[in-house]
Amino acid sequence: MEQLATQFVSQFLQTSVLEWLAVMLAIAYVWLAARQNVWCWAAAFTSTALYTWIFWQVSLPFQSALNVFYMVMAVYGYWQRHHKATDNNQVVSWPFWLHALLVMVLAGVVVLLGKLAASQFNHEHLWLDAAVNVFSVVTTFMVAHKVLQNWVYWFFINCAAVYLYWQSGLALSACLFVGYVGFSLYGYIQWKKEWVSHSPVMN
Repeated sequence: MEQLATQFVSQFLQTSVLEWLAVMLAIAYVWLAARQNVWCWAAAFTSTALYTWIFWQVSLPFQSALNVFYMVMAVYGYWQRHHKATDNNQVVSWPFWLHALLVMVLAGVVVLLGKLAASQFNHEHLWLDAAVNVFSVVTTFMVAHKVLQNWVYWFFINCAAVYLYWQSGLALSACLFVGYVGFSLYGYIQWKKEWVSHSPVMN
């Protein structure tokens, strides 16, 4: 435990200015988004742009690519806010068999990407990097379609990201994703309440 604490302090003290800025902007995005402030998209875009560079520097190519995707989504979110009417779709729940099938398909994609990238990148956690990328992209679309179980996916994705970033020397980012783990639990509870309130009552 003492060695772990020493390692954390060492990584924390070595945190770059860019990582500090990326984390602060990520927190700002969540705070502004909760208040439905349009500036949340600027914070999201800048944070993910910084993370694109940060992850590339520590040989996490799939995390770098994931943040390019998030940059595009930030621009899309800004466009949606200004050019499209508010979507009032209700929360939906997918059956277990569909999630089981989806997880198997995504696992296959992860294996394929891992094998393709193994010849180009030499990172101990390349497969975990690919898994976080693939599942995050799909789960982002689940959020857009208000699928209740997206929060379950985010819980495991964020747990994996905490470990991945810690092992890559990004202690501050790992702390950020510990917070995201808690937020995924909160999100599930809130969406579950909405889903239950709109579900038909069984006689």
